[in-house]
Amino acid sequence: MRQGVRPAPGAEPVEAGVSPTVLASAPSTSGGRLLDRRFGRDEIALVRHEVSARLTTSGLGGDRLSGFVLAVNEVVTNVVLHAGGNGRLLLWLADGSAWCSVTDSGPGIPAHYLTPPEVPEAYEVGGRGIWLAHQLCDEVTVATGPIGTTIGLRILLAAPGDTSRQ
Repeated sequence: MRQGVRPAPGAEPVEAGVSPTVLASAPSTSGGRLLDRRFGRDEIALVRHEVSARLTTSGLGGDRLSGFVLAVNEVVTNVVLHAGGNGRLLLWLADGSAWCSVTDSGPGIPAHYLTPPEVPEAYEVGGRGIWLAHQLCDEVTVATGPIGTTIGLRILLAAPGDTSRQ
């Protein structure tokens, strides 16, 4: 199991029962928090649009914005399809990065899915969500167990080598 999304200063647990030492959580003050919402099956598109709007006003744009929003969408869709249909999304800014954690209360991710993902075969149906997240984000972490899963995603607000924001 990969762990390690660094909690932001003043972090609080997202869900009761999920260890705060491996949990990606937003600051307890509203300074860097962009979005904190629960979601279900009928809200996937709305969540995607809210994440995109919040990050656009924070300075993330272009392909990096599109890629991060796609990664978030894939993780949210996995919660709806495989983890009971409902979850919680936190989005915040810290340390020059946009961070997102998506938490569910499903049965956990089976061990054989926790190794770094390989490129999915062209004929495979599904299995691309976590692989895409790894391709599109600067960091992806997973904390999972029998009471739920938290996926952490991070992307730098400025692309590596981009000095235009400095």
